[in-house]
Parts: sequence; C-alpha cells; structure tokens
Amino acid sequence: MAAQAKKLKITQVKSGIGYPRWAKATLKALGIRRMQQTVQQPDNPAIRGMVFRIRHLVKVEEV
Repeated sequence: MAAQAKKLKITQVKSGIGYPRWAKATLKALGIRRMQQTVQQPDNPAIRGMVFRIRHLVKVEEV
C-alpha cells in the first residue's frame, strides 16, 4: 500500500482588496478565486512559501 502524500486545505478568510498586487496574484496562483473558497494543495515548500506570504488572508489545515 502506497503512502498518501500530505495535503494542505487552504481557505480564504479575508478579502484581498486593499492589499498589494503580489498578494492577489498569490491567491490566484493557489487557485483561490473567492471568499470562503477552499482548495487542497500538496504540502511542499513552494506551497508553504506562498501560504506564508498571505497568511493574514487564509486559514490552513493539514489533511
């Protein structure tokens, strides 16, 4: 049986309005389009870095 890759459940909890262009671009790169939307992304350093940059706009849970 293969080990399951860990994932992150990322939910936008605050609007990107009024934040720099790079913050909105990071939300878009993660696949988040609207408030309260949840996406699942693989748990890797690239995704963790993006989440770190917009940690004030999202809620993250490990799945």
